[in-house]
Amino acid sequence: MKIDAESPDEYVSKVPEERKEAFSRLRNTIRDHLPDGFEETINYGMIGYVVPHSTYPDGYHVDPTLPLPFINIASQKNFIALYHSGIYADKETEEWFRNEYATRVSTKLDMGKSCIRFKNPDKIPFDLIGELVEKITPEQWIALYENVVKDHRKK
Repeated sequence: MKIDAESPDEYVSKVPEERKEAFSRLRNTIRDHLPDGFEETINYGMIGYVVPHSTYPDGYHVDPTLPLPFINIASQKNFIALYHSGIYADKETEEWFRNEYATRVSTKLDMGKSCIRFKNPDKIPFDLIGELVEKITPEQWIALYENVVKDHRKK
């Protein structure tokens, strides 16, 4: 389900009513815990949290006109999605998140490489998401990202 929006506020206004409260709370949790230096925007048709060009002029290697993406949230057809690039790039962060999720949440983790799917909006572990968001600063994300890209180019 794609939501066409020019701003994060417009995006939230178009989220289906049955998810709007949980989605807004997820957005606010991210914003409350996001380290200084990231910016909220719309990218890839979702609400995104990025390292702006003013901090990282190289931008995203796939399309350098775009700022470096870090976190995205979206209302998909059957779930709320949280995309966290740090989980994908840093095995320690991924392992921490998987372990903490298992100890704090009674439902099974539904996760891909960087996408965490919440099919039940009432089961989103907002406190855990807040801790996850705090774990990586823009400077740390840039260093992780550059290492991943460098390693990928060697292959």
